[in-house]
Amino acid sequence: MSEQSQGGSLIIFATFLVGLVLSQIPLPGIMIWARPEWVALVLIYWVMVLPHRVGLGSAFMMGVLLDLIRGSVMGLNALSLLIITYLVLLLYKRIRMFPLWQQSMMIMVLVGINQLLFFWMQGITGTSATGLIFLLPSLISAILWPWVYVILHGVRRTFRIE
Repeated sequence: MSEQSQGGSLIIFATFLVGLVLSQIPLPGIMIWARPEWVALVLIYWVMVLPHRVGLGSAFMMGVLLDLIRGSVMGLNALSLLIITYLVLLLYKRIRMFPLWQQSMMIMVLVGINQLLFFWMQGITGTSATGLIFLLPSLISAILWPWVYVILHGVRRTFRIE
């Protein structure tokens, strides 16, 4: 039993690493603003399906890693990911019952909250962006959610992660 749970932990960690790598792939010009929030999508999935294994601690660690990788002010990503993880923990039973298109709308709201918090905190520290283009990743993340869900669900079923 412990081997199965340990293996599951390694697979979950590997999916987070894939999310971190995807979040750092160089994109040309305007595409930088349309980059989906891969780490947030992976985090939302695992919190939604396995809230007893992935929670606030995982969100904090992924946020700190994102802060280190992106070179942003320490704690900005950590705090925004903690808040959306808390919201998913409150609503995960409801979100799981929605069809994928309604889950996508919830993802758009959750990633939008993440983006708003992150850019609000950047404004406090003096490094904010102008306009509302910073909300574009929430729309792109919502569009990609059904595929992310299907892929991660396939990984979960293949490796029997419970």
